[in-house]
Amino acid sequence: MEKNHSVIVVGGGPCGSFSAFSAAKAGAGVVVFEEHKTIGVPSHCPGHLSLSGLKHLGLLPLPKRVVENTFKSAAFYSPCGNKFSVRFSSPVTCAVDRELFDKHLADLAMKSGVEYHFGTRVESLVLASDFVRGIVISHGDKNETLNSNIVIDAEGISSRLLKRAGYPALNRSAVVNAVNAEVDEIDDVEKDAVEAYLGRKYTPGFYAWIIPRLDGSAKIGLATEKGNPKEYLHKFMSNHPIASKKLKNSRIVKESYHPMTLGGAVHRTYHSGLLIVGDAASQVKPTTGGGIIFGLLCSKIAGEVAAEAIMSNDYSSEFLSQYESRWKKEIGFELTTMRYLRLMLNRLSDKEIDKLIMLCSRFEMDKSMEDYGDLDFEGTSLIRMIRRPAMLVVSLYFLFSSVI
Repeated sequence: MEKNHSVIVVGGGPCGSFSAFSAAKAGAGVVVFEEHKTIGVPSHCPGHLSLSGLKHLGLLPLPKRVVENTFKSAAFYSPCGNKFSVRFSSPVTCAVDRELFDKHLADLAMKSGVEYHFGTRVESLVLASDFVRGIVISHGDKNETLNSNIVIDAEGISSRLLKRAGYPALNRSAVVNAVNAEVDEIDDVEKDAVEAYLGRKYTPGFYAWIIPRLDGSAKIGLATEKGNPKEYLHKFMSNHPIASKKLKNSRIVKESYHPMTLGGAVHRTYHSGLLIVGDAASQVKPTTGGGIIFGLLCSKIAGEVAAEAIMSNDYSSEFLSQYESRWKKEIGFELTTMRYLRLMLNRLSDKEIDKLIMLCSRFEMDKSMEDYGDLDFEGTSLIRMIRRPAMLVVSLYFLFSSVI
């Protein structure tokens, strides 16, 4: 049996729901297919988000039950325990309950008329004459073809559908393996400050983090370009000169593992009848691995372009290319700049990181957001800082503030 839909979205994560919401708000008929039975499960992200990014997307205020904490400060620790911190006069980031945050976005979409199908696995794209014409879903041992005018691929980092269709997927050589954990208690932390721990000894190719909650528990985690992230997390909790003291009484109550892409966006994020968003498009900050704000921004554009295509009855790659033009205008420079910064950071030895943190700790300066710019737009902010060399040390805040 074949069914027809205007816009099909693959994946009910934040990017899938927000692209569906944006398309439906613009008048398109949208259906979302999510392979899991519940939105937001499993969660692979601690949900540390910039408030300016959420405001830009029109998502503030969030429901109170979604927000776990807000932060005015960030502290950065070198491998040997040197510390550099930045503090602002008002909150600049927040931590959200990822399951509730994802459900909130899905609720926005549903209230706009989006139809959701849970526990439904999308097996492949339907291709005809270089056009994506729909999807194939599985029901037990049976497959069903669903036709559509446009498919929005928000399947996540697996890029399974893109690879099966022969389309360019993300750069696997720039993927790191992450572990996110929740601990029941933590000692000696400022509850309005997030903490980042740098160095190859404990987290080669990335960094570790501690995100406190108001109830005394915390989210912790790290990512690594080699080895087993679980082993590195144990080493971090047990041996790090600073973190081990804070975590000495901590018990892990929940943990999850997932890959994370740091290689910049895929070569092409559109094809005839197809738009690609979020992790599937690798629209992720190479510096921090943060993909929610940038992914939602691109998803909003994708939903709007999909609705415009429906109204114009034009689903060609030529028409849909404006999606890529629009999102690159918003964040293209940032992704390119952050990719170079990530490559530069990966070349630093632990001794060099120790020296850098020591240098940063010697600077005292006004830390107003007006001077430093937007946390999500690190490349632009760093360019502004060149005019005031002393402010360059605060680039660490922009490099590591939006944890995943």
